[in-house]
Amino acid sequence: MKKTNQCSVQDPNRSCKVEALIPVGERGQMVLPKEIRDKAGINIGDKLVLMTCEKNKKIYCLGLIKVEELVEMVKESLDPIMEKLLH
Repeated sequence: MKKTNQCSVQDPNRSCKVEALIPVGERGQMVLPKEIRDKAGINIGDKLVLMTCEKNKKIYCLGLIKVEELVEMVKESLDPIMEKLLH
């Protein structure tokens, strides 16, 4: 089976899907639709991390995650390792 360029998720409760068509302006700016910001809990002043998936030196997937959520995911991943190292 040939692999396609798509986001890879391991949790069966998660999914990747097309949410909106977003134009890129002359200065490279994009606007996230209000419906998506509301659904994602993105508010004025929030900081987002841009994550990419790359294949053959070409980016094929872009993702945004709130900094706080990324910090929490990293902490959850590192806590068990730190626990083992300290005991």
